[in-house]
Formats: sequence, C-alpha cells, structure tokens
Amino acid sequence: MELRELRSFSTAAKLQNISRAAEALGLGQPTVTTHIRKLEREMGTRLFDRGKRPIRLSPAGAALARLATPLVEGIDDLVRNTVAAEQETTIVVAATNDMVAHALLRVIRVFLRFHPHAHLKVRSGVVDEVMKMIGEGEADMGLVPYPGRSEEFDFVGLFAFERVLITPPAHPLLDEPLTSFEQITKWPLILRIEGTLTRSLLENEFKRRGLDYEVLVELESMDVIKRYVALGMGISAGPRLAIEPEDERQLGIVSLANLLPVEQAGILTPRGRTLSTPAQEFIQVMRDTLTQRN
Repeated sequence: MELRELRSFSTAAKLQNISRAAEALGLGQPTVTTHIRKLEREMGTRLFDRGKRPIRLSPAGAALARLATPLVEGIDDLVRNTVAAEQETTIVVAATNDMVAHALLRVIRVFLRFHPHAHLKVRSGVVDEVMKMIGEGEADMGLVPYPGRSEEFDFVGLFAFERVLITPPAHPLLDEPLTSFEQITKWPLILRIEGTLTRSLLENEFKRRGLDYEVLVELESMDVIKRYVALGMGISAGPRLAIEPEDERQLGIVSLANLLPVEQAGILTPRGRTLSTPAQEFIQVMRDTLTQRN
C-alpha cells in the first residue's frame, strides 16, 4: 500500500468521480483506476460500488476513507508546510569587503526583484575569515577571489579579479608606463588593513625586492580609500571591481595586471553540504548576474 494509491483513493472518494479525481491530481484516469484496483487487491474487497453514478463507497471503502483521508491530507500539509518553511530560511552570504560593496550588491538587487520576501544576512571579512565562516556553518556560501585548492570547499570562478593602481587625477604616474614596483614605492600609500589580499600581495613584492615604502593611512573600506586618494593624500591599489564609472572622473586608474596576478573571483561553498533551496536560488542569480556583467 503506497501513499500515491491512498491519495488517488481518497480524492476519488471525496469527488465521487474517478475522472475528476484524476484531473485534480494531474494524473491520467487509467492511473487513478490502477491505484484503486491495486488497493482493492491488497485489501481483498471492493472499495467502490461502480454500478451507480456518481460512484459510491462500499462499506469497506467508507471505513478506509475515514482512516486514510486525514492521513493523506496530513502528509500533504506536511509537505506544503515544509516547503513554505524552507522558503523562509535565512540565506547567509559571506564576502570580502570589496565584494560586499560592489559585486554582491549587484547580485542582491537582482535577487530581491525576483524574491522580494527573501531573508538575507551578509557577513564580511578577509578571505581567511570568509572561509572560516563557511567551514564552521556560519555562512552558506562566499563570494571571494580564488582562495587556492582545498579539500573542504568547492570554488566556481565567475569573473576576472584584476588589481589596479589608484592615483589622484593628473598624478605623475599617469604620464609614464607602469613597469615596476619601484615606481609605486616612491609615493605615500593609502591601503586597506593588514591581512587583506591585495595589500598582502603588494607588500610581499616590495619586501622581496628590498624596497622601502610608507603606508600613510590604513582604512577598512576601499570606497573611503578612493575619497582620500581623490583629495591627493596618497596612492593606493585595489580590485578593479571597486571602481565605478564615476570614479574615473575623479581618479587616475592604471592596471596592475603586468605586476600582480589576475585571478578568478567566484562562489565558495562547503563541499558535501546540502544548501537550502533559497540558497541554491541565490547562487544561480550570482552566476547569472556576475557572469553576464563580466
């Protein structure tokens, strides 16, 4: 005795018509008839008196309907309520600060157009902190530059993560090809806090070459750094994704692709963990939005 057979039977009993029951269930009439006949064989008795229209329950059928109908309705309600409850699950996304303010912002705007009642929580940190959040179950997924190979995580690249030099307008570095780190260390630097990826790469290259450099100001936000640079307080380096069209009217932007690696940025998920349906839908919007954009 299977649930689908009990569902066909209880629907036919309620509607007193096998054709209408089949239509209500989205099944063919022969399928519903087969379900009912299988129940009758298992129980060794007729469940409907089919000689009259509308069909009527036999005494055994009436007894089964009293028992089976609440069971089927309860299971159907359980399925509906489970799906509804899952749709209310909070999606927790972790990302680096630059991603939160730019790439992730674009994704969230698109996602909320299609899912206006979704529950979102955004957490930020450097790449290692994002990986820790995901690994410990504090976040469903991350949006990060490529973190390297790992047995714990799956990574899907979506777009190129290029770094750029950021200068005040009309800065001398804009008048010459940028071919060495020595050209950069001549000027005071405004950088993000220690441990952030671009700063670590830049400082490692300075130290490897034995270059002296001055970090004049440390800030947590690339958007604030751009304002300081625009005022002529120093130069900086950061991801191109943090550069908006209006920035190019106030800043000098020079690619660092010939000095620092151009990596992939994308989605980081915990290997082997099943994500909620809303989280999977968010990942699909991330794929569509960021792949198209780039």
